[in-house]
Amino acid sequence: MNVQVVILAGGLATRLRPLSLKTPKSLLMICGRPFLAYQLEFLAAQGIKNIVLCTGYLGERIEAYFRDGASLGVRLQYSREGSVLLGTAGALKNAGPLLADEFFVMYGDSYLSIDFAAVYRYFKSFDKTALMTVYRNCGRYGQSNVALAGNLVAGYSKNEPAKSMIYIDYGALLFRKSVLDLIPAGEFHPLEKVLAKLAERKEMLAYEVPERFYEVGSWRGLAEFRRFMAGKKGLK
Repeated sequence: MNVQVVILAGGLATRLRPLSLKTPKSLLMICGRPFLAYQLEFLAAQGIKNIVLCTGYLGERIEAYFRDGASLGVRLQYSREGSVLLGTAGALKNAGPLLADEFFVMYGDSYLSIDFAAVYRYFKSFDKTALMTVYRNCGRYGQSNVALAGNLVAGYSKNEPAKSMIYIDYGALLFRKSVLDLIPAGEFHPLEKVLAKLAERKEMLAYEVPERFYEVGSWRGLAEFRRFMAGKKGLK
């Protein structure tokens, strides 16, 4: 599948301290393998090879481990955040020279069950700037933060969710490169501000995914994903 995926892997993982003081989330070991390996294998299995990693905290360790990605059947490029924290949207802006005209974005701590080709076909059937995959969460796996109106994201808020927000950002976004125009250069800017603005402008499609996601950004999520992978591998 000829589409680009950007993985935001520069977070400080403060919720996982002290485990994350010397290990970035991407390198957390799950059943003997680093978390990022599972993400990359899942993408490679769908024919996705063009991957950009936005790194920051301990990013040199990620790069030293995975190098160009050839061992996992992908082509990795790295966009390094440097000493100035840029936030999730700022990291995308920083990666601009590496980005295609259209690209997926994944979070560095999320493991998803999704057909990227089907999502991309849906996106191409409309003339919108962005798409958010969503899950009807109703507060089960973290705080729900998305409201829908038809096939559009009508509202998004991580900090002040309304009662109408029964969906959650599933963890795969699809953008046209023009979205970078909404992000100031060289300063900290969170992606949630961009997503809220796109929802307000009615420029973000919603694509509902029926299966839950997994994440390793919290102690509970880390334990759940370890149980999930152990079950798939037939381990106890």
